[in-house]
Amino acid sequence: MRDRASRKRLLVGALRHYTGDTLFQRIARAVCRAECVPRKELHESWEVARRVRRRLRGTRVVDLACGHGLVAQIMAILYPDVREVVAVDRRIPASAERVAATMAETWPWLADRVRRERADLGRFPLTADDVVVSAHACGRLTDLVLERAAEARAAVAVLPCCSVHSKLDDGALSGWMDTDLAIDATRVLALRARGYDVWTQTIPGDITPKNRLLIGRPAERAPGAQEGGRRV
Repeated sequence: MRDRASRKRLLVGALRHYTGDTLFQRIARAVCRAECVPRKELHESWEVARRVRRRLRGTRVVDLACGHGLVAQIMAILYPDVREVVAVDRRIPASAERVAATMAETWPWLADRVRRERADLGRFPLTADDVVVSAHACGRLTDLVLERAAEARAAVAVLPCCSVHSKLDDGALSGWMDTDLAIDATRVLALRARGYDVWTQTIPGDITPKNRLLIGRPAERAPGAQEGGRRV
């Protein structure tokens, strides 16, 4: 397998590496045709989306800090029963349209299922029926996503990214553990304190060292599948 952590953009020349009939291989071919997504992002998005699908259910999926919108596109495929998937960011790059267009070549119905919206993440309306997901929202943005989801009592999953240690709460745990880990552990405890069931998982470390996935669901929600991960 080629370097899954590569930050080089996947181009049409990489199609030869994705010739299989699995869902991932088909998604990868669409991404190669878009010629704007790094290989690392393809693998991150896939690993996050499929793990979230095992745990969380809702009537709408909201991808906050969506960037290229690839997580939203994959979630729309994995959640065929949701009414809508919304990819939200303050600035939607033109490349998001290219990703959407190449994905729609294989799955034409995605054009009507996935909506891109330019909006302030702190103001975009969320509901208790949403599944909120965010992959590598930098620093404080991860906490904003968790806060917004908890306020709405929405299910949520985040893959935290880089942390500005001086601006984030480490729960006074950094004397015992790596500061990034202390910050993520504090996020888990804060979400549990707000009445959430939480699962801690990781995506493969050869894709990214920032590989801790935090999945939360309000405790009052009906339980979902129980495979994989550790419930805390």
